[in-house]
Amino acid sequence: MSDEVAEGFVRLRLDVSYAGKDFSGWAKQASGRRTVQGEIEDALRTVTRSEQTYDLTVAGRTDAGVHARGQVAHVDLPLDVWGEHREKLLKRLAGRLPKDVRVWSVAEAPSGFNARFSAIWRRYAYRVTDHPGGVDPLLRGHVLWHDWPLDVDAMNEAAERLLGEHDFAAYCKKREGATTIRTLQELSLVRDADGIVTATVRADAFCHNMVRSLIGALLFVGDGHRPADWPGKVLAAGVRDSAVHVVRPHGLTLEEVGYPADELLAARNKEARNKRTLPGAGCC
Repeated sequence: MSDEVAEGFVRLRLDVSYAGKDFSGWAKQASGRRTVQGEIEDALRTVTRSEQTYDLTVAGRTDAGVHARGQVAHVDLPLDVWGEHREKLLKRLAGRLPKDVRVWSVAEAPSGFNARFSAIWRRYAYRVTDHPGGVDPLLRGHVLWHDWPLDVDAMNEAAERLLGEHDFAAYCKKREGATTIRTLQELSLVRDADGIVTATVRADAFCHNMVRSLIGALLFVGDGHRPADWPGKVLAAGVRDSAVHVVRPHGLTLEEVGYPADELLAARNKEARNKRTLPGAGCC
């Protein structure tokens, strides 16, 4: 599948952050609900005085209520539009965008770059506290309150059993025609001095609801409702378990997206488009 930039256009990389509370996720919706993609595309059209909307492609489409600190997107603009606005585009976007979404940089992307398909990993953080008094009011929009004491060591023991390449169908909302095979590169939890437990979750890609489902399973281990081997058994079963809760979105933040060296971007772009199967999987 070709991903060549059309003649007369230039591909730009955008680094973006947003507070997800008042957004219906990243992706534009036919219903007209407020989305991050819609806000940025509208702002781009306005500040460049363009008649058409230039579509954004994003590294990871976040759900409603999920935040991002290190989101990456790309857009292809006509060369003349970029030439006219490049020096002041960032500042004009800052003046046009609502305060809950920011574009921090706009730059010409290297050859072969695709914000979605060139990425080699996405790193999320999920934050939760089990403090009996609840969540600090200044952090309430970014930290989940769990009203049972959490054993972080037990949660880390359970997390280790989920690492590697697996079919995460048991932790994903199935989408027609889409694979649920992913490589979970990191899943670890640390409690800080304020008692906030931060889970770091990094994978080559994520399927729908995967991070929040994994955290839901680990919380059940942490509070003693399930043994440490239970999340791994759910994974092996390969089907959704009603006991695995999809935790609330506000504790989740997309922190960073990783890309290979510039000379490897095109190859990664092509590789990521191939539908994955597990080693030894049958054809049917």
